[in-house]
Amino acid sequence: MHVLRRRGWEIPERLATPEHLFFNRRAVLGGGVAAAAGLLLPSPAPAQRVADLPDPTKDLYPLKRNEKYTLDRPITDEKLNASYNNFYEFGSSKLIAKQAQALKLRPWVIKIDGLVEKPREIGIDDLIKRMPLEERLYRHRCVEAWSMAIPWSGFPLAELVKFAEPLSGAKYLRMESFLDSAVASGQRQTWYPWPYVEGLTLAEATNELAFLAIGAYGHPMPKQHGAPLRLAVPWKYGFKHIKSITRFTFTDQRPKGFWEALQPAEYGFWANVNPEVPHPRWSQATEQLIGLDERRPTLLFNGYAEYVAHLYKGLEGERLWA
Repeated sequence: MHVLRRRGWEIPERLATPEHLFFNRRAVLGGGVAAAAGLLLPSPAPAQRVADLPDPTKDLYPLKRNEKYTLDRPITDEKLNASYNNFYEFGSSKLIAKQAQALKLRPWVIKIDGLVEKPREIGIDDLIKRMPLEERLYRHRCVEAWSMAIPWSGFPLAELVKFAEPLSGAKYLRMESFLDSAVASGQRQTWYPWPYVEGLTLAEATNELAFLAIGAYGHPMPKQHGAPLRLAVPWKYGFKHIKSITRFTFTDQRPKGFWEALQPAEYGFWANVNPEVPHPRWSQATEQLIGLDERRPTLLFNGYAEYVAHLYKGLEGERLWA
């Protein structure tokens, strides 16, 4: 039998200060302590700043793979994937990996609000501790007609919905990315409708495929992929895969996503993959496999129809495909 003997300086985990309160401790102290005459709080040395420390989740990897989700193609080379990214917060080209390193990942607080039992804020590491983690292999299809296959690490979005305890009137989930133009050069382009927003119906959000990723390729999420928390919904075009999420709002109103707000004639709410419905400026019938110099026919719902087609029955009058 393993007997746990605590050292003198250790305390039980239940007595530890919650992550989000720890990160906000200066604000708390400022309300009362700052009024005391002569009391000064020293600033931490640069090497001790939370944003400069190693990712505290790094020892979680690799996660156990869920073998239910398989691929019909090889996994995209990690180095290639890491250097070919859409992340408009850092620019409109694919070569934004260097710029994305300016993103500060700690502290990172997630806000959950709207039609929920109790609005709350929670630090990303506290959230991760509450979630059942696994690795999944997903293929992804960009509306630009290229595709990749990626091993994501994370947890089902349905688990976050359960944690949030939405009210019966909640029909949609609105997700919002970070907003910090000091580090995200793309957010200085004022013609874009910042912050980045995407939405799902609650039925889509609780579908078993909807996944929140915290890592990729067996280690913490690279910043250019949308660290520390991004959405992966493999039956939808890639512009629905919001990155660096800071807020989940449950609502009875359909959210208007970033691209729908910017170009509604080309991008709608649903964004499901369909080879027979072209983008207004190009065909969606085939896709280019990044790194393989190969084109393949595009599959309905990106090949995931068995999991999601039932979600759209009775919605034939909706613009489901772009």
